[in-house]
Amino acid sequence: MTSDEVMDFLRGPAYLGHLATVREDGRPHVASIWFIVDGEDIVFTTWHTSVKGKNLRRTGYAAMDVTDGVPPFTAVQVEGPVEIVDDLELLRHWTGIIGGRYMGADRAEEFAKRNGIKGEVVCRMRPVKFSGIARITE
Repeated sequence: MTSDEVMDFLRGPAYLGHLATVREDGRPHVASIWFIVDGEDIVFTTWHTSVKGKNLRRTGYAAMDVTDGVPPFTAVQVEGPVEIVDDLELLRHWTGIIGGRYMGADRAEEFAKRNGIKGEVVCRMRPVKFSGIARITE
């Protein structure tokens, strides 16, 4: 898949992302995340002291895999630098949008209030490497 095809897939239905980071001792860490594409960035949130939060602050880099779960499967992978933004107003904005994507627009405000709290941070991944395989339907 081309980088445009990968990003188009990520802009589609709300599939779970699987974010990979590296712990300080070199061990991998993978966490399921909700995300949204904003322009060319992938936006997600995390708790500032979570394993992925600590790893992202230390390395500033992650990889993510997303699959549609429909055999024979479409799956994409991206990786790139991640910027962490600690801004409560911006956090509430993004947690509402992301919550609405996964749970329905009618619940966006609920998720903005629930997840838009001090300690949660906004993460913006700028993909620089893309790969993917699209399921063939005939």
